Amino acid sequence: MEADLWVPAVLILVGMVGIVIPVIPGLLLVVAAVLLWAFDTGGALAWSVFAVSGIVYLVGMALQYAVPGRRLREAGVRRSTLVLAVLLALVGFFVIPVVGAAVGFVGGIYLVELGHSRDRRSAWASTRAALKAVFLSMGIELLAGLAIATTWVTGVLLSRV
Repeated sequence: MEADLWVPAVLILVGMVGIVIPVIPGLLLVVAAVLLWAFDTGGALAWSVFAVSGIVYLVGMALQYAVPGRRLREAGVRRSTLVLAVLLALVGFFVIPVVGAAVGFVGGIYLVELGHSRDRRSAWASTRAALKAVFLSMGIELLAGLAIATTWVTGVLLSRV
């Protein structure tokens, strides 16, 4: 296997892992791997594959924030709650390796909602909605990454014919 194939393949694989374990910007790494391949391969086909990958990336990023955000608003989670939860996620990221951001985000939503409503059931309902939103966001990003990887593999196969 040539370097012009295995380097982007490894970067795509690392990016897909980065989507599930949010330590690196996974989807960005996946589309950057396709860009690297397009630069190395050149030609209309390679740049078309990158263009399609770029569109999938942009649509995936937009959906990743729009769909879960709408669901959170429908569940009654306030924007101020989300801002404070993100701040606690940043703190958690540095305090607890690997899983700290998720723990901080979810714990932050629970604590803020508990402070607002003083009702554990209501706070837990908001926390469950936030967990669903986090998993939905991750799923959308993962599907976008798989679509980009599939587009790249198709481009590689078509360029070899």
